[in-house]
Amino acid sequence: MAVKRGSILRIEVTERLTPVFGGTVFGDVGAYECLTGIVYGALDPAHPSNSSIINIGKAPRDAEGMVTYESAFSLLKPIDAAKGNGWLMYDVPNRGNKVALTRLNLGADGNRPVTPEHAGNGFLMRNGFSVVWSAWQTGVPEGADRLDARFPIAVNQDGPIIGTNRDEFIAEETGGPGDAFIQVLDKARFIGTLSYPVADFDPARASLTVRQREKDPRATPPGLAWRYVDDRHVEITRPSVAGFDKGSIFEFVYPARDPAVMGIGFAAIRDLVDFLRHDGPDNPLGGSIRHTVGFGISQSGRVLRDFVHLGFNRGAEGRAVFDAIFPVVGGSRRTYINYAFAQPGRYARQHEDHSYLDDQFPFTYPVMYDPLSGRSDGILRRAAAGRVAPKIIHLDTDSDLWVGRASLVATDHAGNDVAMPDNVRIFMASGIQHAVHKPPVKQITQLPGNPLGYSSYMRALLIALTEWVEKGVAPPVSQFPSRRDGTLVTREEAEAQFPHIPGMDFPDVLNELRLRDHTVEPPIEGAPYTVLVSAVDADGNSKGGLRHPLLTAPVATHTGWAVRIPGYAAGDLFTIQGSCMPFAETAAERSETGDPRLSFEERYGSHAAWAAQVKAATEALVAERLLLREDADRLIVAVGETRDVLSVL
Repeated sequence: MAVKRGSILRIEVTERLTPVFGGTVFGDVGAYECLTGIVYGALDPAHPSNSSIINIGKAPRDAEGMVTYESAFSLLKPIDAAKGNGWLMYDVPNRGNKVALTRLNLGADGNRPVTPEHAGNGFLMRNGFSVVWSAWQTGVPEGADRLDARFPIAVNQDGPIIGTNRDEFIAEETGGPGDAFIQVLDKARFIGTLSYPVADFDPARASLTVRQREKDPRATPPGLAWRYVDDRHVEITRPSVAGFDKGSIFEFVYPARDPAVMGIGFAAIRDLVDFLRHDGPDNPLGGSIRHTVGFGISQSGRVLRDFVHLGFNRGAEGRAVFDAIFPVVGGSRRTYINYAFAQPGRYARQHEDHSYLDDQFPFTYPVMYDPLSGRSDGILRRAAAGRVAPKIIHLDTDSDLWVGRASLVATDHAGNDVAMPDNVRIFMASGIQHAVHKPPVKQITQLPGNPLGYSSYMRALLIALTEWVEKGVAPPVSQFPSRRDGTLVTREEAEAQFPHIPGMDFPDVLNELRLRDHTVEPPIEGAPYTVLVSAVDADGNSKGGLRHPLLTAPVATHTGWAVRIPGYAAGDLFTIQGSCMPFAETAAERSETGDPRLSFEERYGSHAAWAAQVKAATEALVAERLLLREDADRLIVAVGETRDVLSVL
């Protein structure tokens, strides 16, 4: 087979399930089937379209001079592909996990989506989408049918590539993804899994420090110790002195070797989607695709931003790969993928992984000059120059202002408003946390999590995005806090606005950002960027942005931040979670506790009056095409029956 810049050598289907979802027929679209297998691809390391992939020139080559790779994939499609809506959604896997059906369809979790429970409300199938997933990274946690890739290891001519690597460990066992890389032995010791093999076991060439809160100086207190278990594991002994609890940050810097060429993941996405959207031999979609959309939540949304930024939206023969992308809760960050010693699972938060390589300029879509770094750039620079810029709807939450520095999507380095290009809309879901609310394994935050959700917004905005591409119907205007209207403020200004609610401390930190020099590790920090958060009303609920009906007619204070409790780095923010503090029921109850917020009784007088306000706010969102009729009706029915509806949307 002749190969050029890059191509799919073959697609091997190892399993075909027909039908899935118990044979459910989704209207005129019919039943669905699922194909699973391996994509075998090849890249020309000398081709300009692959030149931005770090270390591709140091990857082993086959007899034709190509760099080859393998990527697991899964394709969900109508059995009769011609009955679909002509759209292929590429759902970027998150750490190897499939996301779209869980978050858009509200289906059951799982990477083998074949049961009626996985189909959930059937949203994607009822609308006729084909959905494809493929592995874009190596080293995902094993099991659970996660999608993994095989990318080559880069080597020098005279031996392995060796470089300085930095791993961070917080051994607090919270049930998050980081737990997969830590084995707690006892109260004093744990084993951490290293991102790369150790290149030199001389302990003098490695260092371990610890700090309690992120801003604390790195320290080597009495009792802190470490030893190599093998070339991928280090055993760490906690300090024997007070002041370092379970939330402490352990930072290990060591000589590493054998980096995979992780940037191949971008080319793997590019070539698979380009292959599937155009008619050709062995295409299981048989030329049924007219348009493509990239969809990604959190890590996956950041992958899409980087995909476009690095120039991968230009496919074969100069065609656009994605007509549209929908990055969700990515904030202003990109990814730690296209680097020599990449760590795709890392993402900057206030306490955890604060200073890795996923968060430096550029932050937003238009090209702009950044005086701190002395560079001009923008997420869309390469795509616009190549005339393959996709239409973009970008959705963040309140948490992403606090933890993902999302204000930098809408402002410059100094916090001044920035206008978006005509092909971009940005939204912020006010008063909502980044992650889906689930009870934690252990409660290490001051308050319970925030149950408000944003799935309904995603469904409405996805439909608006497809109509924008296919029919030229302009989507809703951006709804994001701004300096201009006073809804984007400093942390200090927000604190001054926040009510003094007993038992709810306003955080004294947020995920700040500075220019950093990563030629050494840990990096040297430079000048600060202005990072802003949402202004709040008298209840402590966010102003501006896309306001949930239960913020317009609230029964609680909902925040995008969650403050850690003593024993777990008290005062810092806990990852990407939010908080919720319900209102008092009566005036007497709030007077007894000293709560300044009006009680439910004082606000509404009756359940019916409250439900009427929720209904009015819900109908307003439908009129603006920010909520689908089916989702609005579901909330309206629910609030008519009960007040326990916080997670309905």
